[in-house]
Amino acid sequence: MTTWLIAAAVLLAGGFAPSLWLASRGDPVNRLVGTELAAAVTVLSLLCLTQAYGPSSALILPLVLVVLSFAGTIVFTRLLGQR
Repeated sequence: MTTWLIAAAVLLAGGFAPSLWLASRGDPVNRLVGTELAAAVTVLSLLCLTQAYGPSSALILPLVLVVLSFAGTIVFTRLLGQR
């Protein structure tokens, strides 16, 4: 196992479980924080996996996920503001 694979495993184990817990409980603001944390952990894990396995063409997936999670946050925040 390389260092990048270990980093991806640690990120998934240590960061994804708390983000799922936040996203499933509490008020809408806490759920938004949980989904943002899940998106950040997922992007960082995908970047580590891309570094571990090597094909630079796979970098497009985490970069698109960053843009889509930002757009989703804007939409969700706008819907929260109407309540």
